[in-house]
Amino acid sequence: MTGTLTKVILFFYPLFSKFMDKRTFLYAACGGGNLVLSWILFFVFYQFLFTKDNIEFSQFTLSAYTASAMLCFIISFSIGFLLMKYVVFTDSELKGRIQLFRYGISSLLSSVVSWLLLKFLIDIMGIYPSVSNVIASCLVVMVSYLLQKKYTFK
Repeated sequence: MTGTLTKVILFFYPLFSKFMDKRTFLYAACGGGNLVLSWILFFVFYQFLFTKDNIEFSQFTLSAYTASAMLCFIISFSIGFLLMKYVVFTDSELKGRIQLFRYGISSLLSSVVSWLLLKFLIDIMGIYPSVSNVIASCLVVMVSYLLQKKYTFK
């Protein structure tokens, strides 16, 4: 299945070949697709699953946007790892469990930075959560790419 997905993605590569190498294109396509999916999921979770309401626990309150971001992380982490391992960085000689551990570390770091930006944009700047999510994730994309390329799938 990943071979078919790779072929479909690479069908469009000639349009971008003057601007980026094949691996960067695959990363952009897979990462971009996963990113857009996470934006859609965040919106759906925030609007419809948590209905913009905070979740009350006995000792603390979890905001709807934090809960949405957490669910999105779990889903996009899983999809993202599979895409990076089997479509983008297929020539990595690292064992799968090492890749998974490193991907987890880099994804967690990116997620924390993204969540801090999300919190800043929503709580300090007053920007709507779904818009803040898009802005925050766009700012984190470059850091994430460098972590994946230089650390996770080195």
